[in-house]
Amino acid sequence: MEQRDLYDENRNFTGMKIFKGEEVPEGLYYLMVMIFIENSDGRFLIQKRSADKGGKWATTGGHPKSGENSFQGLLTEVREELGIDLKKENIKLLKTKVGHGAICDLYYVKMNVDIDKINYQKEEVSDVKLATVDEIKEMIENEKFHKGHGKTFLNIIDMLNEY
Repeated sequence: MEQRDLYDENRNFTGMKIFKGEEVPEGLYYLMVMIFIENSDGRFLIQKRSADKGGKWATTGGHPKSGENSFQGLLTEVREELGIDLKKENIKLLKTKVGHGAICDLYYVKMNVDIDKINYQKEEVSDVKLATVDEIKEMIENEKFHKGHGKTFLNIIDMLNEY
């Protein structure tokens, strides 16, 4: 069973842990990470979750393992799920969202990814592709994209357009 470290609202580790699926005690939070990987042509890497994980398209992300900080967890998730080793110096933390028992760090990296060379973890991911913002918006409208990931993706696109 996967354990998650619990933090207070100031991101201080409390020494407490919960198992995945357990309710988060009031006033405490576990870590989540998401990364938006954009190719130089403006398409984003998205992954289709395996059927037992909902079967919807989503951005890459997950929960750091117990003992990992947000950034370490991000590197682990991307390596485990997609077989991609990210270059640390190119990754930007865009935003942190706090709510629903989670502290979610949203990261961004611009890098070209050859999807034919992605070795994705079959238990977690059933497909990967590069998609334009318009294609992703259409997937969101047609409910083919994970609801929470879709909402966050649209928010991040607005933020990136402001840069």
